Amino acid sequence: MDTDHSVPQPQAPTPPGRAYTAPGVTVYFDAARCLHFAECVRGLPNVFDTAARPWIQPANAEAPDVAEVIRRCPSGALHYVLDSGPPEQGEAVTTVTPLPGGPLLLTGTLHITTAGENGPGILNETRMAACRCGKTANSPFCDGSCDIHGEHKSE
Repeated sequence: MDTDHSVPQPQAPTPPGRAYTAPGVTVYFDAARCLHFAECVRGLPNVFDTAARPWIQPANAEAPDVAEVIRRCPSGALHYVLDSGPPEQGEAVTTVTPLPGGPLLLTGTLHITTAGENGPGILNETRMAACRCGKTANSPFCDGSCDIHGEHKSE
């Protein structure tokens, strides 16, 4: 009797947001985190077209090109999973960039502690826009609430 003694490898968690699938890549968009930096629209306007429905059409470019543009999304609202190839990885060095009157942009291999409905949790992220005004409804992520309330936290 043969028994498979291999240890199953943990699967990377599915990124949050709505999935847009094309051959070679699936793009995930979390609207609650989008701050409209428009890096995606400028980078691949034939894939990220706000006038089209659906507005994300990953089949309109090669999967590696889609992934490269998504890595430029400073808020982390966009993520990708390639059918073949490495998973999305954070930069080796963590950086924090304060935007005047806005969020802190973080890039790197981030482990973010969150307060969930079922207690604290850990998010593994590569990019995020962290709220620093304290008014966000999507903590710890910036949702633009400081702009809505007309208040900006100074640096």
